[in-house]
Amino acid sequence: MSIKVQEGELTKFPEEIYVGLQVPKSHPLKKTAKEVIVKKKMTDEEIADKEGKYFDEDDMKIYDEDIDIYTEDDGDKGKKILLAKLRKKVIDPEIIKTGWEGFWITAAPSRNRGAAAGPIAVNGKYWQKRNPQKIQGHSAYDGKMRVNNNVFSSVLGYFDATPFMKLPCRLTTYTMRYWKYYNHGLPFIRAIDKCFAALVPDRYKLQRDAAEQKPLLHISDTAFSSVTINRNFRTALHRDAGDFREGYGNLSVIERGEYHGGYTLFPQYGIGFNIRTGDFLAMDVHQWHCNTELYETEADKKANKGLPDIHKDNPETGTLGSEKPFSRVSFVCYLREKLRKCNNNETRKYFHKIGFNAKSGKFANKGTRKKRDTQTE
Repeated sequence: MSIKVQEGELTKFPEEIYVGLQVPKSHPLKKTAKEVIVKKKMTDEEIADKEGKYFDEDDMKIYDEDIDIYTEDDGDKGKKILLAKLRKKVIDPEIIKTGWEGFWITAAPSRNRGAAAGPIAVNGKYWQKRNPQKIQGHSAYDGKMRVNNNVFSSVLGYFDATPFMKLPCRLTTYTMRYWKYYNHGLPFIRAIDKCFAALVPDRYKLQRDAAEQKPLLHISDTAFSSVTINRNFRTALHRDAGDFREGYGNLSVIERGEYHGGYTLFPQYGIGFNIRTGDFLAMDVHQWHCNTELYETEADKKANKGLPDIHKDNPETGTLGSEKPFSRVSFVCYLREKLRKCNNNETRKYFHKIGFNAKSGKFANKGTRKKRDTQTE
C-alpha cells in the first residue's frame, strides 16, 4: 500500500482503509444534558485491590446518550464532583475521516502499559514463547526484563525526560516515525480539544494555560501535549498517571468494521459508557476505570467477512487484539504533568540533534537529518 506525498504532506491513502469505516452523521454539541448522581458500590480499598483485573458489564449501568455523571464529595455532602460527560456523535464526519487517515497506522505493540495491560495471559502466544517467570499480577519477567502483556498502544506528541536513557523532554518515537500522518490527523485532535473546552471550561482553562507555558512541547491550538492511541486494547482496571492533575481526561474513538462491547467502565460506581465513532467523553482519569471485552456476534462476523487486512498484523507475535478483523482505535488526549518542569535548552539541543525545527514544525531532509535516537514511550 503506497502513500503518495506531495510537498511534505500526505495526499492519497490506500482505498482499503476506508472499507468498513464508521462515519456517522454529527450534530451540534450540547453543553447541558441530563444529570445523574452516582454513589460508590465499592470502598476505595476494595477497588484498589482489583487493580489490573478485567471487568465486564454485568451489574453495570451502561449509558449510551448525552449524560453528565456526578458523585458527591465524601467529606462535603451535597457538593457534586464531576465523573464524566458523554456526548454522542458530535465530531464532524470529514474530521473523523481525516483522523482515521492520520492515525489508523500509529498504534504499535507495547509491553509497558502497566496494570492497564491486564493479568499476564500465560496461555497467549506471546507468553507461550517466552516462559513468563516471577508473575506478579499484570507483570512478569520475560528473561530480560519485567514487562506487561503486549498490546497495541503508542504515545504521540511529546514526552517527559527519561534520565536512564539520557533523553530530555522530546517528541515521542512514534511521532517522529509517523510525522506526516501525525500532522495530517491533528484536526481530529483539535476537534476533541473543542469538545473539552465546551464541556469542562474551568478545567480546560487551567490545562490550556499550563500547556502553553511550554510551547516547545505543546500540540498547538489545544490543551494537550500528548495523545495515547490504542487499538483493540481491552484495558484492565487502572488509573492514569503522569497527566496534569488539575486538568481532565478526553476520550474519543474511531471504528472500522463491526463489533460489540468495549464499554468504558467506572466499576467503583457501577457505571459505564458506550463510546463509538464521533462520540466524546470527558472523564476523570484519576478514578479507577477499564474497558469490557471487544467481541463479534454472528452478525458482526458476517459483516466483517471480507474486511481488508489493512494492519497486516502477525498473530504469531501474540499482541493482544491482533486476531481481531475489526479496528477500534481510541484516543486519550492529555497534558503530561512533568513537561512543565522541562529544561527548554536541553529540548532545543535534542531537536537540533534529530533535525527538528520546532518553530516551523518540520524535519530536515533525510539527506541532512542526523540519526534519531530511539525510545519506547
